[in-house]
Formats: sequence, structure tokens, C-alpha cells
Amino acid sequence: MGIKEEVFYEGGPHIGDLLINILLGFTVICLPLTVAAIVRALWLRYRITDRRISVTGGWQGRDRTDIIYSEVIRIVKVPRGLGYWGDIVVTLRDGSRLELRSMPRFREVYDHIAQKTADKTGKTLDAIKG
Repeated sequence: MGIKEEVFYEGGPHIGDLLINILLGFTVICLPLTVAAIVRALWLRYRITDRRISVTGGWQGRDRTDIIYSEVIRIVKVPRGLGYWGDIVVTLRDGSRLELRSMPRFREVYDHIAQKTADKTGKTLDAIKG
């Protein structure tokens, strides 16, 4: 039997991202943004635990990415939607980046990821937070 993980956040992107992009979709120029928001709302799911970050997405939710906190070297948050949701960019040791778009409770999730990364890597929070 595997080790039980404590789930900090599990769910999809913030509903406000979808609503704003649907309203913007009435202009032809913003139609691609609307389609992207609909695809995110349908198939993008986040699972943040005390051991890893899992992102399921892609067409019909067929792609899954799992990263462990010891691989993280830096995280950055960007508020969106008047601060109700935001994007988090996680940079890994190999230089690749994982974007968590339209994350609800992004400040809490950001702090959780930073703390777990600091615990696993021994780095200070200031060295991890961008």
C-alpha cells in the first residue's frame, strides 16, 4: 500500500477566467482566448499535495504532468482577474517550466508550493520565490 498524500488543492481553473473570456468572445478578436478558456474549463485539473504537483490537461484531459518539490528551483505568481485568481509559473532544475493558469486561491497555493519546496531542498523561501 502506498503512502497517503495530503491534498492541499484539487480542482480546475477559476470560473471567473471562463466568464470573462466568454464575454470577450463577443468580439471576434478575442474569440481564440474564449476557446482557450473553454478548453481549460473542460479538461484542465490541478492537484496540489504535500508530495507533488499534478496537472492534467491537453485535449480531453489526456496529458498528465507530475513534479516533486525537490525538482523546483523557483516559483513566480502573477495575479489575474482583479486578484481573484492568478497564474503560477514553476521552474524546474532542468530549466523547464510548468504553468498553472487561472489558479483559484493562487496566493495560498503559491505559499504552499514555496514552503514544501523549501522543506525538500533546504533553500530559503526568498531564494525560491520570484
